[in-house]
Amino acid sequence: MNIKEAAARSDLPPKTIRYYEEIGLIAPQRDLNGYRRFAEADLHRLTFLSRARALGFSIEECRTLLALWADRSRASADVKRLAQGHLTAIEAKIADLKAMHDTLSGLVAACAGDGRPDCPILHRLAPENETQRSNG
Repeated sequence: MNIKEAAARSDLPPKTIRYYEEIGLIAPQRDLNGYRRFAEADLHRLTFLSRARALGFSIEECRTLLALWADRSRASADVKRLAQGHLTAIEAKIADLKAMHDTLSGLVAACAGDGRPDCPILHRLAPENETQRSNG
């Protein structure tokens, strides 16, 4: 299949597929005219990559996951360790986002949002020694 077909079947844009080839995640065959020719095995790798990236795995984590997937003698503990590390990173991001949400939510609630110039949101964002800017 050509790149357009592979893109449609793997739910990846052709540009992403070309990038994955450039960085060595896939290696499709080339026709005599230079066009990429994707086999079913390439499509399986692309689908795997699409799903892994949708879960937020980095390119290097995807490279490791592909190697583990290809290694039938792998230990599932190796896969779990990688996934657990990624899950821990996601949980840390969620905690950071929750803290951001709580802070911003409080600031929005504290702001009158009227015609007065006083604004707790701007006070919170301003450096401590710059909280009173001129109104000119």
